[in-house]
Amino acid sequence: MTETMESSSTSSMSVSANYAASGAFGATLGTGTRQALLMIDFARAYFEPDSPLYAAAPQVLDVAGDLLRWARSRRMLVCHTQVVYDEAGLNGGVFYRKIPALENFRRGHPLGAFVPSLQPEPGEAVVEKQYASAFFGTSLLSLLNAQRIDSVLIAGMSTSGCVRATTVDAVQLGFVPLVVADACGDRHPAPHEANLFDLQAKYADVMPFETLRQRIGKP
Repeated sequence: MTETMESSSTSSMSVSANYAASGAFGATLGTGTRQALLMIDFARAYFEPDSPLYAAAPQVLDVAGDLLRWARSRRMLVCHTQVVYDEAGLNGGVFYRKIPALENFRRGHPLGAFVPSLQPEPGEAVVEKQYASAFFGTSLLSLLNAQRIDSVLIAGMSTSGCVRATTVDAVQLGFVPLVVADACGDRHPAPHEANLFDLQAKYADVMPFETLRQRIGKP
């Protein structure tokens, strides 16, 4: 009887209250001492209404633009990622088969191009990838280590996919991940919010850009 009552009480809590009550999740990681900005997959495919990957999150572009300009003003290392497949998608393996819309990222496809307002500048790293995480099968880890980076600011598309995978890999590789919540987007608010919640609880510090700017310090 007691177990049933406890179970009922737990199920009636909000998710936030449930996690907070345990005291076991969500410790603050800090901001590190040397940060890099990871701009994850800001491709036209997520922002053009006719695209099968359209995310209906145009507000993300304004915040991401502010974040990018701020990082540049601080002379922060900026890394852009871009999904690129060969013509047959062979380098995408099973992932390419699982998501038919990935054909829009074949090399040269216009939807795979960077959003014009977030184009990389000369000297900024562009990391091509085929899978969700920016670290998987790429040179990103070596690049960050060579620059003595200990914390990564993460923005991009989509929250439940490449942002999440990159964040989890970042913390597993020893970096402090700072996810810029309002500079990330998804095709629906439910997976966006759920993944931000879970990342904050277990893998990263998640916050809006203005909070991040205050914590790290304005230029």
